[in-house]
Amino acid sequence: MSLTLTLDFQYTTTLEKLWSALTDSSKLAKWVANIHTGEGMENNFKPVVGHRFQFRTQPNEYWNGIIEGEVLIVEEPNRLSYTWASGEKHTVTWTLHDLGDGKVNLHLEQTGISNAQALGGAKYGWGKWCGELEKMLER
Repeated sequence: MSLTLTLDFQYTTTLEKLWSALTDSSKLAKWVANIHTGEGMENNFKPVVGHRFQFRTQPNEYWNGIIEGEVLIVEEPNRLSYTWASGEKHTVTWTLHDLGDGKVNLHLEQTGISNAQALGGAKYGWGKWCGELEKMLER
C-alpha cells in the first residue's frame, strides 16, 4: 500500500514567476536545499519530458546525497510532474492555479510513499523547501 502527500501553498506572485522557480535549475538550487545544512542542491533539471536529472548535496551516513528523477509532464505554466527517487521512487506533481489579485496556489502531490514515517519526512521537507521558495519569490 502506498501513501500520498498533498499540500497547498499560496504565494503572492505570478504564474510565470512561480513556474520559473519550479523549472529553472539555478532557481531550484536556491530553494531546494539540504535540510540539515541549508546549502542549495546543485542540479541539472530541465523542464523537458523524458529528461533525467539529479539533485546533489553532501552525503551523510544515512544517504548518498543524490536524488534522481525523470520529467514526466510539462504543461507550462500549470502542471509539472517528475519522478523523485532517493531510496524509494515517488512521483511529484505540481499544479499551479492563478487565484487572481496577484495570488497563486501551488498544489503538491507526491505519490508512492511507503509508510507513515516517510510521509512525515516528505511533509516536513516540502514544507521547509516551500518556505524557502516563498522567501525567494519575495526577492
